[in-house]
Amino acid sequence: MSLMGVDTGTTGVKAVIFNEDGEILGQSYREYPLIYPGPAGWVELDAEQIWEATKAAISEAVAQAGKNDPVEAIAVSSMSETVVPVDANGRTLMNAIANLDTRPVRQAQQLEETLGQWRVFSLTGHPIHPMYTVPKLMWLKEERPEIFAKTWKFLCIQDFVSFRLGAKDPAIDWSMASRTMGFDVVQKRWCREVLEAAGIDEGMLPRPMPSGEPIGTIDPKVAEETGLSPKVVIATGGHDQPCGCLGSGVVKGGVAMDAIGTVDCITVAMSQPVLNETMLRNNFCCYPHVAEDLYVTVTWSWTGGILLRWYRDTFATEEKSVAERMGVDVYDLIVAQASKRPTNIFVLPHFTPTTGTPWMDTQSKGVIAGLTISTTRGEIIRALIEGVNYEMRLNLELLKEAGVTVHEVRAIGGGAKSKFWLQLKANMFGVPVVSLHVSEAACFGAAIAAGKAVGKWGTMREAAENLVRVKEVFEPDPKEVELYNERFAIYRDLYPTLSEWLHRIHRLASS
Repeated sequence: MSLMGVDTGTTGVKAVIFNEDGEILGQSYREYPLIYPGPAGWVELDAEQIWEATKAAISEAVAQAGKNDPVEAIAVSSMSETVVPVDANGRTLMNAIANLDTRPVRQAQQLEETLGQWRVFSLTGHPIHPMYTVPKLMWLKEERPEIFAKTWKFLCIQDFVSFRLGAKDPAIDWSMASRTMGFDVVQKRWCREVLEAAGIDEGMLPRPMPSGEPIGTIDPKVAEETGLSPKVVIATGGHDQPCGCLGSGVVKGGVAMDAIGTVDCITVAMSQPVLNETMLRNNFCCYPHVAEDLYVTVTWSWTGGILLRWYRDTFATEEKSVAERMGVDVYDLIVAQASKRPTNIFVLPHFTPTTGTPWMDTQSKGVIAGLTISTTRGEIIRALIEGVNYEMRLNLELLKEAGVTVHEVRAIGGGAKSKFWLQLKANMFGVPVVSLHVSEAACFGAAIAAGKAVGKWGTMREAAENLVRVKEVFEPDPKEVELYNERFAIYRDLYPTLSEWLHRIHRLASS
């Protein structure tokens, strides 16, 4: 019998069916749009569109896989923070407020005034920020009281999809519950102190459970629409980052997953919760992994591959034409031009409206420093990639100061296909970087959770260790490590030196 993992992201959903050896039998992807209904900072998603896209993706994956190895269990990985109110009949009462939405600024400030940053972080593992679910619920209570009054449950997208699949008593796994900023990450239960301060009744939230637990079977109507059997077991899944960790074999302390895509995101597994001032100061979260008895923290730069996309669209007109004519990936042509040696150019990769960790700065700007009249195109290309990796190394160094050390990085995502990129990361981070045979890591992690729920293996850690296979190991080059250590000491001062000046530019652009 096969297993299905569903990954509902911010703009699309993917459904993948795996056999018990981790090989893909069928897969499908569907997109849905973000909705911008009001002032700046308001971002929504139509949960009904997400549900229809999910059913379509499941149906196509089932048809593609055929009937020889039917699905036995399913679990959902999803984006975090996004929340939708449903009534007692399971109907959505409004659009989901998306993870990208930051409208509840005043409510987040109110929580900070009531409890303080340290108290909330020490309980929930998350610094107070308007992107989290609890301030969104506070906003709903104050600004949409008629909807709040009709609400039976507030559901994140993981538990909403599971509920619609047939899990009639809504359940949320510990990793997703944590991302609401209303969950006690040590006691692993809803945090009454935070919820009371927010004015939220715990009964309006789904029941928190470990990942990989059975919570129902497929609704007969959904089975008819998707081609799944009504006997298929629904299991608790997880937040997409720890699900991706599980699906890439990051199931022991000190090992990290680097998802190299449009955004560069490193998720680190930890053997115990790390909740200290250094973590809080650098905006590092701490919450349960989907794998048993582990925790994770997440660091990211909003500019990962998006910097190369900017270069492609702004400067690589010729490469785009050649790539189209030859039928090759334009990024391969661009990266092939990159300088073969470390550059003396420093790129501060703050090209997006807000930075990632550790700064979380909405007023910073991108910088390219060190240009001379002899600077080449290849040096600029390499410097753009170096800039993102310097920022991620900074995160790793600050994590080390907080007591979280990384000794191996496992790469997934589009960037993981580039040997150049992975070797560069190994040299800049000073630790081995590993590529994997696994694809669709978040879906695979959800499928492993589904398998655990039906007894395919004793623990999810055991499953990941047996199923995830290493493709290639990129060891750091000692000579380049030394060169990058010297350059990183310069890069580390770049943002602190320029931040006030960059803020002045922001005010100029906003005037």
